[in-house]
Amino acid sequence: MRLGILGTADIAFRRFLPALQKCPGITYAGIASRTIEKTACFVETYGGIGYQSYESLLEDNSIDAVYVPLPPALHYEWGSKVLASGKHLLMEKPFTTSLKDTNELLAIAEGKGLAVRENYMFLYHSQLQKIKEMIADGTLGDLRLLRMSFGFPRRGENDFRYNKALGGGALLDCGGYPVRLALELLGESAQVVHAKLSQPEGYEVDLFGSAVLENTDGLCAQISFGMDNAYQCQLEIWGSKATLIAPRIFTAPPDMPPALLLKRSDGEEELILEADNAFLNSLTVFHMACTHNGLQEKVQIRRQGILIDAIMKGVVS
Repeated sequence: MRLGILGTADIAFRRFLPALQKCPGITYAGIASRTIEKTACFVETYGGIGYQSYESLLEDNSIDAVYVPLPPALHYEWGSKVLASGKHLLMEKPFTTSLKDTNELLAIAEGKGLAVRENYMFLYHSQLQKIKEMIADGTLGDLRLLRMSFGFPRRGENDFRYNKALGGGALLDCGGYPVRLALELLGESAQVVHAKLSQPEGYEVDLFGSAVLENTDGLCAQISFGMDNAYQCQLEIWGSKATLIAPRIFTAPPDMPPALLLKRSDGEEELILEADNAFLNSLTVFHMACTHNGLQEKVQIRRQGILIDAIMKGVVS
């Protein structure tokens, strides 16, 4: 399968392409950008074709799939064009900036029998599988509460995350991670029961927020997120027998063995896991979805869109 990239985002250069080069079954075809200098930098480092426009990449019939790491406000426009060209779609998160646009893209993909993926790569890191096993085998006892937080210090003035026209805002950026993790651990019945987004005076987007989600079994997940915060990237699971803390649940790099902290009444235990490449694993699963229609992917993207939409309708101050 040959894959092309629309846009020269930093995440494509630093994380995506190094993983893509290690992925069996997928060949990097090339990249398109509106800036010739940026395209040249990618081609010099990773090879591939430097397409002169987004359209010229989509017109290349040798390309089977496209990765779109453009600013969120452009996801619907170019996602629909990718699908219209008959290519599978790997969309950087968020899938779109509205539930309406998400549903329309999914309908196009379903109609054409194409696979889609929202690139929450942390779902495919082996530490999450280990955590699920510890939940299932009773290590933590009965679950009482989940807490997820993801946030980072304020970035530069020109960063798209602070630009409303480009689809900025903490919820659509870092907030999607704890929402997606809550959906993964609470299951399909997860619903938003409280939400708060904060948009300080002088800003055109939300800078931080929080929400509470609950499933039909009564298990709650408290989530928080922000892009003007001290760095935090943590999952905490409070059970009747023990508490589990994963301090790099969303962003563990491929060369870092992640640590899990297990706290019991009689002491603490640190579990050092094997390093894993979440980007590579995500690409491998995407390749499989492209050959098997990726139906489950569409279900999860739609559920994620519903939860994000519910939080957007929360109280904004």
